[in-house]
Amino acid sequence: MDRTPFLITVDTEGDNLWAKPREITTRNAAYLPRFQALCDEFNFKPVYLTNYEMAMCDEFVEFARTVIARDGGEVGMHLHAWNSPPLIPLTSDDFAHQPFLIEYPKPVMQEKIRTITRLLEERFDRPIVSHRAGRFAFDRRYAAMLLAEGYGVDCSVTPGIDWRATPGDPRGSGGPDYSEFPQRPYFLDPDDIARPGNARLLEAPVTIRCSGLYRRVPWMYRVPLLRRIASTMAPGPAWLSPAESTLDAMTRAAHGARDEGIEHLELMLHSSELMPGGSPSFPRSVDVEHLYVSLRTLFEDISAWCVGMTLKDFLERMRGTLRPHAASA
Repeated sequence: MDRTPFLITVDTEGDNLWAKPREITTRNAAYLPRFQALCDEFNFKPVYLTNYEMAMCDEFVEFARTVIARDGGEVGMHLHAWNSPPLIPLTSDDFAHQPFLIEYPKPVMQEKIRTITRLLEERFDRPIVSHRAGRFAFDRRYAAMLLAEGYGVDCSVTPGIDWRATPGDPRGSGGPDYSEFPQRPYFLDPDDIARPGNARLLEAPVTIRCSGLYRRVPWMYRVPLLRRIASTMAPGPAWLSPAESTLDAMTRAAHGARDEGIEHLELMLHSSELMPGGSPSFPRSVDVEHLYVSLRTLFEDISAWCVGMTLKDFLERMRGTLRPHAASA
């Protein structure tokens, strides 16, 4: 039986961006070799989805060039619109509001995508084909721009998750709603990115499993007084992401996907989560050590039935097995 492709996607970005710093540091680059060594141990190949400040970080670039030279991983693109050039103010304070790229005018979107793509190609001396939107904010205009720049695979979709309550530009309507998006990989419809279609851009959604109750009344899980009641009836979303879910929930998400025969597993984390104090989820050294215990346990489980792939590898596999129009929802 074929092993399930296992994709590890790392949003590779500055330190603790949740704190909305005005001076962004990249100290977390020094913590990535330990994570890479863990992945190497299981022959997994992480994809470092790299934003502007990390592309400008010589320590990260040297590390990542070594990884991709030996086919131990991949570098893709990740774009935070508020600090990725050209810097064209959108709000009264872009560093405070962290607006979504999809909230900017189309010409600004295009130039930001073009600029970081060229930067990554120059820094890593190879075409960049993989992408995740900053703050998961993706739409059909964005998809068309990625296609125009030669991208082949996106992994921005978080199926079952509605980001409309997450603000960007205060004048906007929040992030995208992925409640009804497919869990399976699909070549997307250029007119409706929630549907399989004939575009040459593959969508590889993050692995998330949501209960029926959560899908019907997700707002209950956002209200503190109701969350406990709802959670006793059905758990909240189980992400294959250590900042979002416990080890038990990650294992449940992985096994649920396997039982459904889904074509891939996709784990996501942030590079800064691997550094003590680099994120609110893992503020202390002991928290990072617990993270590594969970990752090792999860990897031991997954390695028994999965095979590590980069997003680029997975794209080539899907081009051979999943034709546009034939993708499953």
